[in-house]
Amino acid sequence: MIGDITIGQYYAGTSVLHRMDPRAKLAATFWLIVVIFLCKSFFALGLITLTAMVAVLLSRVPLKMIFRSLRPIVIILIFTAVLNVFYNKGGATYWEWWKITVTEKGVNTALFTMVRIIVLVVISSLLTYTTTPTMLTDGLERLLSPLKVFKIKVHTLAMMMTLALRFIPTLIEEIERIMNAQKARGADLETGGLLQRAKALVPIFIPLMVSAFRRAYELAFAMTCRCYTGGEGRTRMKQMKLAVRDVLLLIVCAGITAGVLVLNHFFTAVI
Repeated sequence: MIGDITIGQYYAGTSVLHRMDPRAKLAATFWLIVVIFLCKSFFALGLITLTAMVAVLLSRVPLKMIFRSLRPIVIILIFTAVLNVFYNKGGATYWEWWKITVTEKGVNTALFTMVRIIVLVVISSLLTYTTTPTMLTDGLERLLSPLKVFKIKVHTLAMMMTLALRFIPTLIEEIERIMNAQKARGADLETGGLLQRAKALVPIFIPLMVSAFRRAYELAFAMTCRCYTGGEGRTRMKQMKLAVRDVLLLIVCAGITAGVLVLNHFFTAVI
C-alpha cells in the first residue's frame, strides 16, 4: 500500500499538459478544486468528472499510474461512504434493521461524495505527473509574487513547498526499506490488535525520522556549498511565457465553472 502512493512523482512525457505553462496548470488545478466543491447535483459532478477524464487522456499518463494514486484512498472512500449511507436520512427506504436504515438520500450522498473525492485526487495528481519540481517551484513563485509587497519571502516559501513535495516519494521508499529490514529481523507488523500494531510501528518511525533529518541536513549543506542565497538576484535558465494553449485552458475552466453553476440551478441538489 505504501508503494502505491504516487503523489509528488513526475511522469516524463510530451503531451499537451506537459508542455503547458506551470502557472496556468497551477491556476487551473486550484480553480477546478474549488469548482468540485461547488457541485451540488450529479449532472454538475458528471461535467467535472468528464473534464477529469479528458485531462487524463490529454496527459497521456498511463491509467495504471492513475489507479495507483487512487488505491491508498480506498479506506477513506469506504469509511466516508458508510458514514453517509447510515447518517443521511430521507427519501425511499431501501433497507432497515434495528436502528440502521439505508435510504435513498444516504446512498446518493455516499456515491456523490466518493466520486467527488476520486475526481479531486485525479486532478491534483495530474499536476505533479505533468510538471517537474523545478517548474512547480518557478510557477508557484510567479503566482505568489504579489505577496512580496507584504515582505514575504516568496521564493523561500515556494522552495519549501516544492522540496516537501519532492521528498514524498523518497520518504515512501525509505519506509518500505525500513519495514523490510524490520521484518527480516523478525518484527511482526501485520498481526495483533490496533494498539499492538501501533506499537510495532515505533521501530519504523524512529529510524525514519533520523533518516529524514539527515537528508535535510545534507540538502542544506549542499545548498550552502553551492552558495544558495534564495531568490535575490536569481536568474532563470528557462523563461516562462504564456502560450495560446494556456489561455485556452483558463477559458475552458471558466466555461466549466459556468456549466456547473447552471446545472446546479436547474437540477435537484444532492447535498
